Amino acid sequence: MTQFLKDIFKSKKKKPEVIPDLGTKPLSEDQLQTVSVSQVVIKPSQLLIGCAQSVGKQRDHNEDTLFTLSAVISDGNTELPFGLFIVADGMGGHLHGEIASGVAARAVAQYTMDKLYPSLLGLQQETQNESLQEIMEGGIREAQQTVVKRAPGGGTTLTAALVIGEQVTIAHVGDSRAYFIYPDGRMQSMTQDHSLVRRLVELGQMTEQDAASSSQRNILYRAIGQLEPFRPDINTYLFPRPGSVLLCSDGLWVVVPEADIFDVVSTTPNPSLACHKLVEMANTAGGPDNISVILVQYIS
Repeated sequence: MTQFLKDIFKSKKKKPEVIPDLGTKPLSEDQLQTVSVSQVVIKPSQLLIGCAQSVGKQRDHNEDTLFTLSAVISDGNTELPFGLFIVADGMGGHLHGEIASGVAARAVAQYTMDKLYPSLLGLQQETQNESLQEIMEGGIREAQQTVVKRAPGGGTTLTAALVIGEQVTIAHVGDSRAYFIYPDGRMQSMTQDHSLVRRLVELGQMTEQDAASSSQRNILYRAIGQLEPFRPDINTYLFPRPGSVLLCSDGLWVVVPEADIFDVVSTTPNPSLACHKLVEMANTAGGPDNISVILVQYIS
């Protein structure tokens, strides 16, 4: 872990950009725009974040929890954006679901920060041998123990994205989702729903259309708080650049088509406003569940 952080702390000095000789011919509008954009460099690299949440139209209380935290370390030698983002969707009744999602998100955040912040700030003296994926898995285990203790009978989904430099590590349990959204039109789900209907679709025993309308689509076979042992899905990727990372509860993706989500994200330059629009779309579609959305962009 310590060597990993040392590697990503190393500065990458870029050579000055050389603009080709364009001669004395007047520049076209397209050429002027290209030259203008190429001169815009954001330093230090950083994360642009938006979030939004709603109880929905058909629920009388909120069982979702979202968490965002970001920082930048830049001192001339180090240039490191950092962020931790979590969406949790509680279940198990009025209090159990609400408590479960809240304590689970806080447990993952505290565990991860306790492990990473000393190293990130250069204050860690002893060697840290855990990988980022191992740290995230430890956070999920901590959340599991906390939910069983604090909200017995309750449970929660949890999808978390840890961004360090240009890497994003995603930990996932349940049916909240993480997406990578690219400017070229791609919207890629980076998580697999741990739901009964999704499993039946994978086995060829149910169609996508039947799964979307099934009364059992909210039944999960893996969730934080359940007594059966499980392991979270944890994977590390390069942050989509250019592009965005979207985390959301099923209150969004069940009722708003992916094409509409992409349109909002790609046409709204402000992530906070984009999240607000997505929540409004879910409510316009009936708002059958709580809605939580986090949108993260990497700018440099």
